[in-house]
Amino acid sequence: MPSAFFDSVLSLIIKTSTDLPPDVRAAMKVAMGEEPTGTRSAQALSIIAQNIDQAADGEGAICQDTGMPTFEIKTPVRANQIVMKQQIRDAVAEATRRGKLRPNSVDSITGENSGTNLGPGTPITHFEQWERDDIEVKLILKGGGCENMNAQYSLPTELQGLGRADRTLEGVRKCILHAVWQAQGKGCAPGAVGVCIGGDRTSGYVHAKEQLFRTLDDVNSDPRLAELEASIMGEVNRLGIGTMGFGGRTSLIGCKIGALNRLPASFFVSVAYDCWAFRRLGVVLDGRTGEITRWLYRDPATPVAAMADQAGFARTGREVRLQTPLTEEQVRALKVGDVVLVSGRMNTGRDAVHAHLMKHAPPIDLSGSVLYHCGPVVAKEGSGWKVTAAGPTTSIREEPYQADIIRRYGVRAVIGKGGMGARTLAALKEAGAVYLNAVGGAAQFYARTIDRVDGVSLMEFGTPEAMWHLQVTDFPAIVTMDAHGNSLHEDIEQASAGELAALGAAG
Repeated sequence: MPSAFFDSVLSLIIKTSTDLPPDVRAAMKVAMGEEPTGTRSAQALSIIAQNIDQAADGEGAICQDTGMPTFEIKTPVRANQIVMKQQIRDAVAEATRRGKLRPNSVDSITGENSGTNLGPGTPITHFEQWERDDIEVKLILKGGGCENMNAQYSLPTELQGLGRADRTLEGVRKCILHAVWQAQGKGCAPGAVGVCIGGDRTSGYVHAKEQLFRTLDDVNSDPRLAELEASIMGEVNRLGIGTMGFGGRTSLIGCKIGALNRLPASFFVSVAYDCWAFRRLGVVLDGRTGEITRWLYRDPATPVAAMADQAGFARTGREVRLQTPLTEEQVRALKVGDVVLVSGRMNTGRDAVHAHLMKHAPPIDLSGSVLYHCGPVVAKEGSGWKVTAAGPTTSIREEPYQADIIRRYGVRAVIGKGGMGARTLAALKEAGAVYLNAVGGAAQFYARTIDRVDGVSLMEFGTPEAMWHLQVTDFPAIVTMDAHGNSLHEDIEQASAGELAALGAAG
């Protein structure tokens, strides 16, 4: 086994987690140039740009959800894939220990977190032999928020706003538009989609994800699919979903389509949705030593231009400063569109915490509190903890619980991304609370607003799912659901549904 293979894979993991590839950076630069100054999407993009720079400069995770590591490996015929697979597992565990990957591997039966990112099915490794002497290793880190926005369609089918999608390329076009539309801000738009036409249910999803290994400027070798990709990119941004679903001119930065043969009875269209934090890199290794001979997607000799100017996220002076604990009067004075800067105590709470609070009293008093939908990356620091990455997770998963928790415990503000549903909106109005949308993926930006960790509760759920008690200063977010029954998410979804219908009619 090549002696340097472990070190090379570890370097690949760290670089993939912390440094966005040049083609994605370029696409996000274009998105920044498209949005008028002062809009919600422009403000979000400025935070994203600053976060990309901070992650690369400090070698910190771009997004706290470092996803499901998926490796595509090509090896010489005589290579020992068994040993390679073990060394990949060892490298994943080491990257997790160093805080470059968040512990994300959870037992599906017990809910127990392995703490190492190892377990049945994780990491994902796909091996293929080729008649070359070197080794190619590609890696994609695709987080849970965008993974939940994947979609698979069985044609023919009826699609909201688009009508019938038949077993044609026009039907495929409608499926892709529908998948992007229904993702809204939950998948951290602007995103990219990998698409597979055909295959079976399993191979279709695999091939769709494989399309995400193509660069965003790549032109499809099949002219029919190249035309479809260009058609999608030419019209999808008319939806007006915008960055984080705030409304805006860029909803998608890439569309890559492949095709597999299928059974006569089946016609699947599989869509793998990825977020703006499109973490994908690769290396070519010397087959004898395992040393990196070449990076894929990036050239280390070429300096990386900064995404943000020196000012970064600019404040307008119109921001509303909030100091916890919050009062009902403070909260009811807020309205959709307000930008707030939160300081004081903030408590994280994700899926396990919400389920726990439905049956048990909270470990601390939540009256007047801010509940942050976040599973941070944390590191031991002396006798305490330091948060190294702390962006928001997708909030809609907590919709079955959130209204009850707001009413029972006096929570005044919920922070997350992508918005929540009708039950939560009703509870916000009744109890006097607000939903604040932070920028998904901006894990380094938000980590820098955290002054210290005061403690942690429910650690038995694992570090991402525990309740972390944080002290923050000037944590920025946008009011997208207020205490008066207004929801920006509902407004954008309805407006974009009209555009979706127009695109369907145009086809």
